[in-house]
Amino acid sequence: MAEDGSPAALFDLGGRVACVTGASAGLGRRAATVLARAGASVVGIARRQAELDSWRAEAGGATHAIAADLMDRDGLGALAAAVSAPFGPPEILVHAAGLNSREPAGAVTDAGWDATLALNLETPFFLSQHFAPDMLAKGWGRIVTFASLQTTRAFPGGVAYGASKAGIAQLTRSMAEAWSSGGINANAIGPGFFHTELTAAVFADPDRAARNAAQTCIGRNGAPEDLDGPLLFLCSDASAYVTGQVLMVDGGFTAK
Repeated sequence: MAEDGSPAALFDLGGRVACVTGASAGLGRRAATVLARAGASVVGIARRQAELDSWRAEAGGATHAIAADLMDRDGLGALAAAVSAPFGPPEILVHAAGLNSREPAGAVTDAGWDATLALNLETPFFLSQHFAPDMLAKGWGRIVTFASLQTTRAFPGGVAYGASKAGIAQLTRSMAEAWSSGGINANAIGPGFFHTELTAAVFADPDRAARNAAQTCIGRNGAPEDLDGPLLFLCSDASAYVTGQVLMVDGGFTAK
């Protein structure tokens, strides 16, 4: 970590250890790559080993990949130990893994509800709980969880997903209340419409994608690089006095 007092030093992640869930694809992969290129040693977690290997080749730097089922709560302790093995316990934790079952309200199933809440809401807390003691011992930590437009807006077919992402806002505030006095800042990023696996159905319909872009203040949907600055801000010393917040990176979609 640079300590020369320059503006660039605020965003320097050299010497930091980060863990990113959902690192095999989409915004999680982008986040893991950006953190690695900013100097952090990054452990990426996802289900698909081949895609994780592809991410490592793309990102360069000091990286390690773990293929795991993040919905296995009983296995999170062993997973946390595996994450800490290559570089030490992470000081930066980015929860980007997500699931959207897109079940209409009348067709929500037990399995769809349980899986969505488990991955989107329960795992971010319980995995953070495993790493918080080491962050508190160092007096420095950053937890960044992915919120959504559905944190505050209701979309068709989004009962379970929307409930999980609304919960992320309160989870973020609650983790900040619990741990920020010990140096752990907890915040969330709320992406707008970015083209990922989760939003493939949206972008498969050009008219729908265009309507979404028109609802933003900027007039376009998100590009991967739009995430980089906000992520580095929330993962670095630049956000030293920012905690318990949901930063919407949505082109102004929720402002209209």
